[in-house]
Amino acid sequence: MEVAAMDKYKKKIITIPNILSFFRLCLIPVIIWFYLGEEYLLAGIFVIISGITDIVDGYIARTFHMISDVGKVLDPIADKATQGVVMILLATSFPLMLIPIIITIIKEAFMGISGYLIIKKRNIVLGANWYGKLATVLISTMMALHLFWHNINPTLSLITIIISSIAIILALVLYAIRNFGYLIDKK
Repeated sequence: MEVAAMDKYKKKIITIPNILSFFRLCLIPVIIWFYLGEEYLLAGIFVIISGITDIVDGYIARTFHMISDVGKVLDPIADKATQGVVMILLATSFPLMLIPIIITIIKEAFMGISGYLIIKKRNIVLGANWYGKLATVLISTMMALHLFWHNINPTLSLITIIISSIAIILALVLYAIRNFGYLIDKK
C-alpha cells in the first residue's frame, strides 16, 4: 500500500474507529449507573459491549488503514477510563482491587509523560503493543468475572487480581524499554 493511502486518516478526527472509541467513553456512565443500582449483570453486559467495540474499532482501523493520531490517543483513553472506573467500582466490594488500580495509575502516568516527551522529541505517536493488549484482555476478564459472579470465590478473585497485576507490571516494563529507546535514540 502506498504511503499516501496509509496517511489518509493520520490527521483525521472523525473516523469510524474514533467514533467507536468515543462511544465507549459514553458507555462509562451507563456502567456506573447499573453497578451502583446493583444491577451487576447489566453492568457486565455493557462492559462486554465496550470490549467488543474496542475490538471492532481496532480491526477497522488496521484493516481499512484508518489509523489516526487522534485514535492512537482516544482508544487507550477509552480503555483506561473504562477499566479504571470499573475497577474502582469493584474495589467497593473487593478491596484487593486497589492493587491493579495503583499499578495501572503508575503505568498510565508513565505512558502519558513518556508519550508526551516522544511526541515533542520525535513528532510521532506510538500505539499499543501486544503486551498492552494482553494486559487489557486479562484485566477485562478479571473485571467480567467479578461483575458476573459478584460473590466470586475469594481465592479465584485473588488469583485473577494477581494475574492482572503481573500483566500490568509486564506491560509497564516493556513499554518503558520501548519508550526510553525512542527518547534516548539520537536519530
